Amino acid sequence: MHEDELVALLREQLLGTERPVVRSGVERLWKTGRGAAGLALSVVGGKLRGKGEGLAAADVRAVSQLVSRLGELKGLAMKAGQVLGYIDPTLPPEIRGLLSVLQTASPASPFPQVEATVRAAFGPRADVLLAGLERQPVSVASIGQVHRARLPDGTEAAVKVRHPGIDEALRGDFRAAGTGSSFASVLLPGAASSIKGFLDEARTVLLEECDFSLERERQATFARLFAQDEVILIPAVEPEWCASSVLTTRWMPGQSFDAFLASQPSQEVRDRMGIALFSFYIGTLYRHGLFHGDPHPGNYAFREDGRVVVYDFGCVRAFDSATVLAFAGLVDAVRADEAHGMREALVALGARPPGDAESLAMLRTLLRGFFAPLLEHGPRPVHPGSGFEAQQILRDKRFLAKLSLPGRFLFLFRLRFGLYAVLARLGAIADWGALESQWAAEARRSRKTAGPDTQRDR
Repeated sequence: MHEDELVALLREQLLGTERPVVRSGVERLWKTGRGAAGLALSVVGGKLRGKGEGLAAADVRAVSQLVSRLGELKGLAMKAGQVLGYIDPTLPPEIRGLLSVLQTASPASPFPQVEATVRAAFGPRADVLLAGLERQPVSVASIGQVHRARLPDGTEAAVKVRHPGIDEALRGDFRAAGTGSSFASVLLPGAASSIKGFLDEARTVLLEECDFSLERERQATFARLFAQDEVILIPAVEPEWCASSVLTTRWMPGQSFDAFLASQPSQEVRDRMGIALFSFYIGTLYRHGLFHGDPHPGNYAFREDGRVVVYDFGCVRAFDSATVLAFAGLVDAVRADEAHGMREALVALGARPPGDAESLAMLRTLLRGFFAPLLEHGPRPVHPGSGFEAQQILRDKRFLAKLSLPGRFLFLFRLRFGLYAVLARLGAIADWGALESQWAAEARRSRKTAGPDTQRDR
């Protein structure tokens, strides 16, 4: 069977299956031991990694079974599979393709549970929402699943319903010895055992994703900020049909990332989309102190009118302008390869730069890998594996301990490496360094005119 057919079949099978979230700590731990929350890295990362001749049928079955188990567990297990599926450049493309299914598909929560969640959220008036709700979800993610619906006034909507018990399951995963650390290590190798703040940040962010009231506020904020954007579309929130466990937004479908690439868009379209995504994920940090920390390809769709829809605002972090300015200074220093400026910016960001020559050399390599596409001047594509050398350095636990990075950097790194992987596959060409330097300069000018900052990190 062709790889694309296998991926489509696996996705269809997962979406056509109903299975409640496993809440029992003992059962989750048992399944984790079989390779789910730990990603079966002995299989994915060992036996199969780096095979140049493709996968044997037995390997395909093993990875397909792994994907099914990850999807069944939801939570940390599924999140980690999503991340590996688009960030790790060393995995064979067949594995990345199978793991990519987890971006939008896993066994759904049984519909009676969905119905009960909606009724608990809206009481007697839930009947009118349920009357227009399609039974089978269009996508199932790690925290919730999305059903297409028609609201009472005729509006086409996407209704996202939280998996019952997912917050309880996530808390259990983080309590279980090694499970949370395994997930944090997928995001940033070596971090979990070296810097407690990374694990704390991961726990905070993932539990926040369970609060759909918070996501509603974030999505409404981004929709306002990008209301006049020519490329980025943010689905409008339907506040009357939102609660802590239900998020309802306008229905805005489009092609998946893989389908968009398969349509063989022109270079001009690729460039336009790439610059728009880079602006959304990176430019928003400088302009508004906000960033969407989950750039995996399942979170956007490409439309025939030349626009791209961005979904899922559960993972959003905010920084005060002093932090944004320090980050802008770090960009300038790395592009200029100026060691003193790098140290000053890192101190301003709350890190503790090491003093010995060997560690300073590693720090320089790390930062230049972190900002790799920015170092070359002029329009260029993002190379596959950009930042890979930096990711290898992040496996050095002693170095991470010396650097003492704040936990919030977890999602800055995840954002960068994930976005680079997407832009590389997209094949977009732009002067990435000039774009980010421009936004950094705008942030400095804005700070001068705005005066003292009162916003706090959150």
